Order: sequence, then structure tokens, then C-alpha cells
Amino acid sequence: MSKTIYRAEERGFANHGWLKTHHVFSFANYYDEERMGFGLLRVFNDDFVEPGMGFGTHPHDNMEIISIPLEGIMAHKDSQGNEVTIKPGDIQIMSAGSGLTHSEYNYSREQKLNFLQLWVFPDRYDTRPGYLQKSFPYPQNDLVLIISPGGAENSLPIKQNAFFYLGKFNKGASRTYQRISDSNGIFIFVIEGKLEVENESLHRRDAIGIEDMDQIRIRISEDAFLLLAEIPMKN
Repeated sequence: MSKTIYRAEERGFANHGWLKTHHVFSFANYYDEERMGFGLLRVFNDDFVEPGMGFGTHPHDNMEIISIPLEGIMAHKDSQGNEVTIKPGDIQIMSAGSGLTHSEYNYSREQKLNFLQLWVFPDRYDTRPGYLQKSFPYPQNDLVLIISPGGAENSLPIKQNAFFYLGKFNKGASRTYQRISDSNGIFIFVIEGKLEVENESLHRRDAIGIEDMDQIRIRISEDAFLLLAEIPMKN
């Protein structure tokens, strides 16, 4: 078993005025050769966008892009004809495939927007681009599967052998997670609260990557909201 801790205060940071962004892994002007991703999870950004502002139309290809709103409402428009808004509780996955363009804006003129955006390398390239979003309930003290290959258990499908869960837990709760594929690693990001994983204490916006371990135990030290991802370490 090997593990890597990603502390919140060690993330890359950029302040563009309209955007304040934290990077768990190397991205844009932040580069750390020791932080180029966790397996096929290449990007993990924590973005705060000022009211009425956003990312203008720009291209992507051959990447599975996941957006998770935490606060506020995000407006999305793309070259596939999708023009939608997503809010906390909604999950968006955009399969860039052979190529598309899109924009993302803070829909509100008053409230800030905070969302997580993750990029995962696909298991096949130059496929037809696609877009999906769905709203998920979060029952207390459980993990909810939001993204999986083939869209198992009413989750959203991804073109990779990757599984993403969200969970809200009360202080004192615990949860065991059993790895699905022995070629995958487990990545946990603490959105809010405090928890312990494999004798490591993690606080708000901390993360841990664990390899070569079939089962992990999560213990909740304070009320917590977490993201757990099971990620292939290579294609």
C-alpha cells in the first residue's frame, strides 16, 4: 500500500480577479512535476467565479470532464447545442471526444459560484462528443455512486473504468470502501469537514490518494461532505 497526501494549503493557486482557483494537480501556470495527477485523474480544480463572470468559449478534446457545483448556479453552453444551468446537487459530465467547444459562466449577478472540475483521460480516443447532467440526492451517512462505466445504478456514464461517489456523513460515522478493480487507486477529497483515512487526518479541501489497497476505512471526525473516486492508474 502506498499513499499520497495533498494538503489544501499546498495546492496551486491563481487569482485572476474574476476567478480564484486552486489546483490539486499541475494546471495552467501551476507546475509541480510531483503533482501531475493521480493515475488517469489529470485535473482537479476548485474554482470560485465572481457574479456574472466566467470562462468564454474554448475547445477540448479527448477528455472526460466532470463538474460538481458546490455553491451558486453555473451556466453551460456548448457546440453540441446544449444550453443549461447546473446547481448544487447536479452533476455534469462532458465527454469531449473528437472535439467540442463550450463556455461556463456564473449565472447569477449577485452570488459567487464555486464548483469542482475534474478531468479524466478516456479509455478510447476521438469518439463522438457527449453531454449529460443529473441531479442526485445525498442520503446521510452513505456514499452515492454518481459516475461509473456504463452508468451503473442510475449514475452517469464515463468512458473509463472509473467510479465517482459523493457522501455526506455525521460526526462519529464510519464507512468501509471495497475497491472494485484491483488495477485502480482510490482518491478521496474532503469537500467539507474532517475525517480520518488509513491513520491520516484530513481537513477541509485536503485529499489522499491510495494505491495497492483493496479496502479502506473512513472515520468521520466532524460532519463531512466528501468525494471518493476509484481511478485506473494507467490505461
